[in-house]
Amino acid sequence: MSELVLARHGQASFGSDDYDRLSPLGHEQARRLGDELAASGFSPDCIFIGAQRRHRETLEGMAPTLKLDPAQATVLEGLNEFDVTGLLNARFPDGLTHEERNDRGLYFRLMREMVIAWQNDEIDGPPELFSAFTERVLSARSTMISKGGTVLVVSSGGAISRMLADVMQAPPVQMILLQLQLKNCVVSRLVGRDDIQYLHSFNETPHLQGQV
Repeated sequence: MSELVLARHGQASFGSDDYDRLSPLGHEQARRLGDELAASGFSPDCIFIGAQRRHRETLEGMAPTLKLDPAQATVLEGLNEFDVTGLLNARFPDGLTHEERNDRGLYFRLMREMVIAWQNDEIDGPPELFSAFTERVLSARSTMISKGGTVLVVSSGGAISRMLADVMQAPPVQMILLQLQLKNCVVSRLVGRDDIQYLHSFNETPHLQGQV
């Protein structure tokens, strides 16, 4: 049996020139998550992260109190987020308006609609097919669950939500609905083995004290 402890990265730098790095709040969230897990006696048998900067920075923030060496983490490309910017450019070739780029509520409504269109193969020339995204994410999950024991995973909202929706045997649209509920630097857990997994918890946030 394995337990996958799926940690979403801390708050990234939304609206900046480089989204793929943690904000000051994101660094603090990662530190708090590490403190909370350490206080619970958490000790992973192995660690996996995606290849994106925000994944490594989140692990580095968690590592000190958990007494982990981030260099020991195995990097899996399958844990990377789908290319949101590339999908937006394919869906809206004329670009987003200033309001659409900077109004968070409007932006995430557009993203939800875009992801559903992507899942339905309604976007011409996407950077990655939804079927390919699904294949790499579920392949990464199989690799991790096969290790046995307690596995710490640092990834992104889309990849985590795709795993969860698949475990629940939910339709693809559920992925983006789960993703939009995931807060920054939260934990969800899967337990099981190669042939079957179960959702054990979703969106654990006791360490964030109201932060998102």
